[in-house]
Amino acid sequence: MRFGRVSALLCAFSAISVGLATFPAHAGTEYDGLWNVTIVTNSGSCEKRSQYPLTVTNGKITAPGAEVSGRVGPAGLVKVSIQGAYANGQLNGKVGSGKWNGASGGIPCSGRWEASRQ
Repeated sequence: MRFGRVSALLCAFSAISVGLATFPAHAGTEYDGLWNVTIVTNSGSCEKRSQYPLTVTNGKITAPGAEVSGRVGPAGLVKVSIQGAYANGQLNGKVGSGKWNGASGGIPCSGRWEASRQ
């Protein structure tokens, strides 16, 4: 599997969503809105740096053109799963950060992500 921009996003935000499935849905949260996410690969052959827009609505994370399974909990805890990649981290006010892991061509990749609300 070639790891392109969408796959890198999926990796980073997969890590964000693995544990979010346990959070209940929320009717509007302080984290709802458009977020710009920067993904940085620290190890492996995944794309070294990429940026993506993600939207949080009622705590649920979505991305244009990508199947994302993830949530932001009431305290800002983020967990996401995207095509076999996983991400987790923390949002606080208008910023956030965390770690992600996945694979490219069967070779493990990992790194960090940073987010800012638009």
